[in-house]
Formats: sequence, structure tokens, C-alpha cells
Amino acid sequence: MTFRRSSLRPGVAVLALLTALGGASAAKAEAPSAALIARSSPAGNYLAARLALAERDTGAAAAYYRALVRVFPRNGEILERAFLTLLADGSIDEAVELAQRIVRIDPEHALARLVLGVKAIKGKQYVTARSNLRRAGDGAIAELNSTLLSAWAQFGSGNARQAVASIDELQGPEWYAGFKALHAGLILDAAGMRKEAGQRLEQAVRVDPRSLRVVDAYARWASRSGNKKLAVETYEAYDKVAPNDPLVERAMAQLDAGKTLPPLIDTPQAGAAEVMYGLGAALGRQGGEDLAMVYLQLGRWLDPSHPLIEVTLADLFESLNKHDEAIALFRAVPADSPLKLNADIQLGINLNAAGKKDEAEKTLEEALGRNPKDLRAMMALGDVLRANEQFDRSVEIYTRAIDQIGTPTGQNWMLFYFRGIGYERTKQWAKSEADLKKALELRPDQPHVLNYLGYSWIDQGVNLDQGMEMIRKAVTLRPDDGYFIDSLGWAYYRIGKYDDAVRELERAVELKPNEAVINDHLGDAYWKVGRHLEARFKWNHARDLNPEPADLAKIERKIAVGLDEAQKTEAAQINTTAEKPATPPADKPAGQGG
Repeated sequence: MTFRRSSLRPGVAVLALLTALGGASAAKAEAPSAALIARSSPAGNYLAARLALAERDTGAAAAYYRALVRVFPRNGEILERAFLTLLADGSIDEAVELAQRIVRIDPEHALARLVLGVKAIKGKQYVTARSNLRRAGDGAIAELNSTLLSAWAQFGSGNARQAVASIDELQGPEWYAGFKALHAGLILDAAGMRKEAGQRLEQAVRVDPRSLRVVDAYARWASRSGNKKLAVETYEAYDKVAPNDPLVERAMAQLDAGKTLPPLIDTPQAGAAEVMYGLGAALGRQGGEDLAMVYLQLGRWLDPSHPLIEVTLADLFESLNKHDEAIALFRAVPADSPLKLNADIQLGINLNAAGKKDEAEKTLEEALGRNPKDLRAMMALGDVLRANEQFDRSVEIYTRAIDQIGTPTGQNWMLFYFRGIGYERTKQWAKSEADLKKALELRPDQPHVLNYLGYSWIDQGVNLDQGMEMIRKAVTLRPDDGYFIDSLGWAYYRIGKYDDAVRELERAVELKPNEAVINDHLGDAYWKVGRHLEARFKWNHARDLNPEPADLAKIERKIAVGLDEAQKTEAAQINTTAEKPATPPADKPAGQGG
């Protein structure tokens, strides 16, 4: 389910969380040792905690704040920051303890009340839960969250109809509708009110037919209502918009085997976890990563067996470049889970992003060995090999995938594009050109392919007009992509239009100021138009941005003797190995400007 961003005022706590966790992402640092923390002054630990938060290292921040809480047990700011970091880090039992202390200082602290309400639901203290949830903040998201959680607490107290009535009474934005229909249906279903449950779940499907949890809940209800045909049709309709979902495939296999599917939710604790999952997943998609992290951690604490919370949280960590945390969660997916293959694929991708290339390749090769016909596993392995410049091996994997699909469709363009890159990088241009043309045939306006093929033609001095037209079209489609604009500028440079090259490369540097190759290109263009001082400045900047070793040697030569002299001494190399424009980071499609 999705919703528009709206006002959320759950108290100072969440606002502080959004501020504290809003820094630039960074690699996870090693957790500080107890000895290090003990040796540091309180001021030092406080500064270290703030730095860890700026780097999104909630584990280290939580360790420092734990120490500070022991020194300053009544300091409201320290308590709150420790509470927030413990929540984000998934240390919920400790966070609950601090929430109890916080509400003694600030009885209206919204996030602390939410946590205490969740804790009471977990402990089957449903009256206490509702008392806390009534004070869990205002604003559209907080009101929906507290209402749905309170309804599950009412169900736990044996008041299913009253629970559904409280959901119906809630007024708010139009995106409430899907959440309300789903949870009203789940509560009625768990209470055995099958007919009314079906009506609500059918309504939820009409509101949000692309939600896996909505579809799964309705199909399971249909299965237990003796309507296997409806259950199958519901899953088949979802498969058309989201093919090959492993949870749907397992459910369909169970139906084919004559089994009846159990309900999606059968306890108040699982229902409350579903609330936290649904809102957390939606917030993560809408840019609210920090609050999403808290909701998903709370949901995981409520129901560790929920099939999607762990992988959704891992995906969130991956999107924040917190690869170590994502790796740990993907590893934890049980071997018998239908999501195991997906988790292994994402595990390999995150291992590679964390610099563990050999382990990444081994993980993906093993996943493919267990699932030799799975295109996702092939694609992931091919992408990792390509990112690590093992182009021969990547070509083998992409070829295996292409051979398996038979007649390609538009969604298969990437296989031909990436194999085309592999062929080009291994000096097999005829095969590369054929694959790039095939990718364009499958997806005519794909900017990465337009850019790669167009630049390759210009680089070789063939199809110049068509090549420039392709690159310009790619830039039109992606006007803020510094890599594409670098390609356009470098193409102008290659055909001798140096003033045009300077114009475009200056734009590219504005968009990607820390890209060594783009700065190097701009330096060359400056030199060609007589701006020698600025050229050396850009080359010096490129040198300081950690270019590839081969590029570094060329840059240093240009700084020493200028472009003209450097080109004379390197003429033979330039004639055999054309210089490439900037390529993006490994997590984007590799190739010229894209």
C-alpha cells in the first residue's frame, strides 16, 4: 500500500530521530569495545555517538549512548537519543526500559507511548496497550498506526466487532482505505466471522490489487471458504502484475496439492506486527527510511516469524548503504523459506557492495547451482562479474540466460545490453554491436543503450551523425545525469568540437564534481581551447580523486608536460585503446556514461 507524504507529529522523539539519522550514509564501523568506551570521557563518548549517528551506524551510537545513560540517568536528551538509537538498532527490550523512564519525565512522549503499547500487546496486556496507544501522537500516520494497533488489542480482549467499529470510525486521507479494509478483514477472519471477513478482504483487493499481503489474505480466506477457484484466480491476477513471487508460487503449489491455506493472521501479536510491517514498508518506499526502520524493528520484535519483515528491513538497510546490516539479515532467512533464493541473491549483491567480491561470487554461484534455471540468479551473478571486470565470465552467464529465455521481450533488453558491454570490453566489437542493436530493438528509447552504442560509433569514427543523435537523445531523456553529459562532451571532443566539449563537460562536472574521469576530460578540453592553467587545475583535481592506476599515470604525465607532449608519447596507445568516458559506480549499469 502507498500513501502520500503527510504531516506526522508524533512528538519530539521522531523529529530528533529524523535529524539524528539524516546524515550521509557511510560504511559500518567496527563496534566500539567496552574498554574503549570506559577509557573515554563522557564528552568524548557523546561526540563519538553523534558522529556514529551522522554515519548511520546505529550499533556504535547505541553503545556510546548506553554508557552515557549510566553516567547521566536523568538527562532527558541522553535518554531520548539512547532510546532512539536502540530502537533503530533493533535492541527493543532495552528501548522498552528507556521508554518507561522517558514517560516518567515526559508523559506525552509519543514514540515512547507507542513502544510501550507494542510491548503491552506482546505481553497480552491489552487494556494497558490501548491506554498507551491513545497517547501515541497525532498526525495522519500516527493516528492510523495507533488506531490499527488498538483494534488488534481490542480483538485480543475478545471484542472483534468493537475493534472493527473503531477502524471504521477513523477518518483520514484516502490512502487509509486499503489499510482499514485489510485489517478489518483480518480481524474478522481471525475471529471466525468468515462472511464479513470476505467482504472486507475483497474490498481491500479492489483498493490495492498490487499489495501481496492483501492478495494473500483474500486468497487464503477463499481457500478456507471452500472456493479454491477464487483463490487460484486471485493469485493468478497478482502474478500478471508481479510475476514469479515466491510466496505466491508456494501458495499455488499448496493449492494444487489439495491443501487448504491457513489464515494470514491468527493472533493479536501477529496482527500488530502486520500493522508495523505495512506502514514500515510503505514509509520506506516513500522516503521515510528512519521511521520505517523503527516500525520494522518493532514488527520484527513482535513476530519474528513474519515472512517479509526481515527481508524488507534488509532491503531498507541496503538502500541506505548499510551493507553489513543487510548481509546479516539476508543470511538469517531460513533455508526452508520461499524467500531463500531471493535472500541469497541479495546477499551476494550486498557482499559485493561491501567489497567481499570472492564471497559474493561464491554465494551467487551456489545459489545458481541450486536453481540452475533461475534468471534472477543468472543476472545477479553476471552483474557482479561484470562489475568486477570479469567480462569473459559475465558474457558466459548472460549467454546462458539469453539461451534460456527463447524469444526475448522488452523486459530482456538488459541481458543483451550487459552482454554487449562484455563483448566490447573483450575486443569483440561485431558481437557487441549486434547485442546493443538488439537491446535497442527491444527497448528503443533506453538511454543507457543509446549512450553506449552512440559513443562507441563516434569513438570508432563511424556513423557519426547517428551516434551524436543517440547521445543527445540519451541526455534529453536523462538531463541531470552527469555520466551521460560527460559522454556527450567527450564525443564532441573526439570529433574536434572543443568549445562544445567544454560546455558539456563543465555541466557534467557540476553534476559529478568528485568523478576523476570527468574532471580529467574537462582538463583535456580546456587545454584544447587554450585554457592551460585551468586544464592543469582540473588534472590536479582528477589526480586527487583516486583515478584508476592507468589513468593516474596519464594524468600525471599531462600535469608534467602538457597535453600535446603527452599525446605525442602516448600516440601508439591511443591508436589501439580508445579512452572511455566516465563510468558510473558498480551498482549502476556499467558502460560509457551509464
